[in-house]
Amino acid sequence: MSTGDEPFRDALDAAAGHAREWLASQQTRRVGPRATAGELEAVFGGPLPRAGMPAEEVIDYLAAEAEPGLMAMPSGRFFGWVIGGTLPAALAADWLVSAWDQSSMLRAATPATAALEAAAGHWFLELLGLPETADVGFVTGATMANFAGLSAARWRVLEKAGWDVNTGGLAGAPALRCIVGQERHDSIDLALRYLGLGSPIVVPSDRQGRMDPAELDCALDRAALDRSGLDRTGPDRALATASDGTALSAAALPIVCLQAGNVHSGAFDPFLQAITVAKAHGAWVHVDGAFGLWAAAVPELAALTAGLHLADSWATDAHKTLNVPYDCGIVAVRDTEALEAAMSVDPSYIIRDAGAAADPFQTVPELSRRARGVPVWAALKSLGRDGVAAQVRNLASRASQLAEQLSALDGVEILNDVVYTQVSLAFGDDATTRAVTARIIEDGLVWMSGSRWQGRDILRLSVSNWTTDDADVEAAVAAVRKALAAVRG
Repeated sequence: MSTGDEPFRDALDAAAGHAREWLASQQTRRVGPRATAGELEAVFGGPLPRAGMPAEEVIDYLAAEAEPGLMAMPSGRFFGWVIGGTLPAALAADWLVSAWDQSSMLRAATPATAALEAAAGHWFLELLGLPETADVGFVTGATMANFAGLSAARWRVLEKAGWDVNTGGLAGAPALRCIVGQERHDSIDLALRYLGLGSPIVVPSDRQGRMDPAELDCALDRAALDRSGLDRTGPDRALATASDGTALSAAALPIVCLQAGNVHSGAFDPFLQAITVAKAHGAWVHVDGAFGLWAAAVPELAALTAGLHLADSWATDAHKTLNVPYDCGIVAVRDTEALEAAMSVDPSYIIRDAGAAADPFQTVPELSRRARGVPVWAALKSLGRDGVAAQVRNLASRASQLAEQLSALDGVEILNDVVYTQVSLAFGDDATTRAVTARIIEDGLVWMSGSRWQGRDILRLSVSNWTTDDADVEAAVAAVRKALAAVRG
């Protein structure tokens, strides 16, 4: 018998109240946390209680005791890493997803969430000008979006070499190399490690972190020579053979990874030139666009993403530039057969109609999962095409505004061409930059993250929150001015 809503009512009411208080505090609260993880482990840990606590009391205790250890990441004054806020419709939709409690793996079992994710996927492709027939999967974040896209790439390039990686694994498979830019994000290397592909071939980048297409061409030429050498047979080098005894090529075609949005400069690889070069060599092209892919929605930023649609797979994180809650990366793959072959399984307890559309589980690494694409649908529905463009345009505009005002301060050096949402700056020598960064974080009015880029310690600002406004920009500039004066003094 269903219990109805009564057992949930008080706890949900308490959670809603605490959530509203938390959101209201973002305008005035210190951005950084006031307690450490070690301190809070003592609060939340200890022996497991013998007796339980009423649900609403658990929520009250949780909200009160966690508050000192929370970072005000939803604040417009948070410029750390590349972390967005949350749109109202997306947050509320995420609450509904938890309440609905749907295991969103099968279209037939959860048709509402499957239809919502399908619509969100189509809108995503349409908004960014990607192939409308591509498969879209909703994964946990950009790392797993890269993993899924590169899984499809691995399956296809090995299949072209005559090797079925799903049955044969990688032991004895044709050699497969991935080519990346010098300033790719570490999540690419992590995905390649998960896939058993090892370290990539690195192509030099320019001062803004963009891959050099000429260097890519040279790297692909060298890879082709390596493959031709592997294909030579002789007494000490025999070709691999498939299970049916037929000879295989000793090496597969390469995979090229490009980047939409350098984490330090915001720069974009020259897609049109780089993809043209890669395709001339028969390579699969994957684009890591964790936060930068959304620039394709803004007509004024078209030059940054020209040629993006010519790639084979794309990865992004909707919690960044789109501003939906966490646990929502997106992968899109032109070759639907490759993605479904790489991701899908065929358990005996799942009965599917022949010729039916792909189930959600066939495009992602998981079977059981929440309907994480629903907040994306809600965000896109609430914004529309023009709203998404306005939101992304505003983020880029705020970054330019910050760079302009910060560059006017004596002793501040802007290190990147501010073309998107990232601003990297330094204050002379590394020691001063580190000291200013520490002061800003200690002060707590804003949050900016330190990093190291091109041999220098830097302070990096990422404008990723839809709520960031003029007052937040003024607060950020004032925080830098105050910290720099304190360090100099």
